[in-house]
Amino acid sequence: MADYYDLLGVGQTASPDEIKRAFRKLARELHPDRNPGDDEAEARFKEVAKAYETLSDPDKRAHYDRFGESGAAGNPFEGASFGDIFDAFFGGNSPFSGFGGGGGPTGPARGDDLEVVIDVPFEDAVLGSQQPVDLRTYAPCEPCEATGEVAGSHVSTCETCGGAGQVRQVRRSILGQMVSTGLCPQCEGAGQTIEDPCGDCGGQGRVVVEKTYTVDVPAGVDTGATLRLSGRGAAGVRGAGTGDLYVRVRVLAHDRFERSGNDLLAELAVPMTVAALGGDIEFETLEGVETISIPPGTQTGKVFRIAGAGVPSLQGGRRGDIRAVAICLVPEKLTSEQEELLRQFASARGDEVGESKSLLSRIRSALG
Repeated sequence: MADYYDLLGVGQTASPDEIKRAFRKLARELHPDRNPGDDEAEARFKEVAKAYETLSDPDKRAHYDRFGESGAAGNPFEGASFGDIFDAFFGGNSPFSGFGGGGGPTGPARGDDLEVVIDVPFEDAVLGSQQPVDLRTYAPCEPCEATGEVAGSHVSTCETCGGAGQVRQVRRSILGQMVSTGLCPQCEGAGQTIEDPCGDCGGQGRVVVEKTYTVDVPAGVDTGATLRLSGRGAAGVRGAGTGDLYVRVRVLAHDRFERSGNDLLAELAVPMTVAALGGDIEFETLEGVETISIPPGTQTGKVFRIAGAGVPSLQGGRRGDIRAVAICLVPEKLTSEQEELLRQFASARGDEVGESKSLLSRIRSALG
């Protein structure tokens, strides 16, 4: 096994705080969620955990500094799972939650956060809009004013938690007995029980309702964006705090435009004659009609830009452009007169073209 100090990336004079910070950084990197199925990462984590367990204890560290690994105690993490190790060091809290420990809820937990998905029309996502959001959620019970009790009802201290709203549980772990604190299942954190609960909410202080909120969709939003509405989630039990509402955006496809970053891509239909001779074409944007000047000799694939007519930047930067790609249109049907003129044009250019299939042309050919 490598030197404990090297494993943690610290020097032998590192302070306890430096050792703790180094271990927590490595714990995040080697977390199983980041390394699923990685046996090497698991083995390295156990080595790092053993190093930290030794160097974080003044007596064990002094012993290690004198005698090295051979004089240190055996590895208490041998055969342990990631969950056991994290529970031992972090009190059941993930390193990704800031390595919090101790303490717990002192009353009913706030309501749940909610998540919904809304489909936003393409134009509304580009230009910004307000969208309705319908959801089924918990709201404070009005008859009891979210207290969960009938007026005048007797309220007593919860016998399960003694009014603390929390219960302590003792369990065994690789480091011995561990004590954890959680919400009381009897009073759900309130610390009190109600003699005569509200008939509408059953003592919960909240009821299920259908609600509609209006969400401000910012200009330039794209699929995958999440909008947070603070305090619009589910109401908590008996007047506890309300959760948040997270709205995930899904932008619907457009029949003419496609988004590329903050630019909008579209096709620009150009008649053959305008492509050859030049001219002006009206192009409909999301906000009105723009005139695009087509130079003579325009070929399919030429890109015309309409500056500042694309998608606004969410960061407040420059707005994107419209990039219109020219598609030169060849007429599918011609009148006899149009065909004759086109043949004369082809002849003047020396182009070899196919024979006419029109009835009049066949008659002329037969009489000639």
